[in-house]
Amino acid sequence: MVAEIEGSGGSATFRLTTLSDLESARELVEWANEAGDGHVDILINNAGVAWLGPSSAATEAEFDESFALNVKVPFFLVASLAPAMAERGWGSIVNVSTMVASFGQAGMALYGASRAALELLTKAWAAEYGPSGVRVNAVAPGPTRTRMMEAVPEEMVNQLAALAPAGRVAQPEELAAAIVFLASDDASFVHGVTLAVDGGRVAT
Repeated sequence: MVAEIEGSGGSATFRLTTLSDLESARELVEWANEAGDGHVDILINNAGVAWLGPSSAATEAEFDESFALNVKVPFFLVASLAPAMAERGWGSIVNVSTMVASFGQAGMALYGASRAALELLTKAWAAEYGPSGVRVNAVAPGPTRTRMMEAVPEEMVNQLAALAPAGRVAQPEELAAAIVFLASDDASFVHGVTLAVDGGRVAT
């Protein structure tokens, strides 16, 4: 991707990180500020973990990991980066949630609950930073052919896809297009929303 951007005349840099804890999030903030000549204009909170299975089988460690990566890390990334965006009077934050944050799905209690928390944070941050020119929104995808989805049993993927009018699994590019829209000035009057990119599941 870096080579593609540079080949088109742009500039880009890349850093691989696990974002496994608060320290890794702080290190990423420091690196991003240096890479961005002292500032970050757009933040996409896309990292996450989806623990699947019956609630009775979840361990405390799995619970803590789910909320650490899906809630704590984005919370402190926003807390670290949004104030500087607000000082400059412009910024865009997009949080990646899930369609199962808005309805109950057996085997996805931890994942859905952690992403539902992120959707509430999206609204709170929109209220907090919106008056200073920082837009905060979220997308709630349905099943999408991402690396995370590879860990989900195919039967469950097909079951989730069948819930929506589109009746199929999305391609990553379809989700990316929605994120780009929310991050760009094309969505300049959009604050605090969760955009469903779920093949119409929200309509049924």
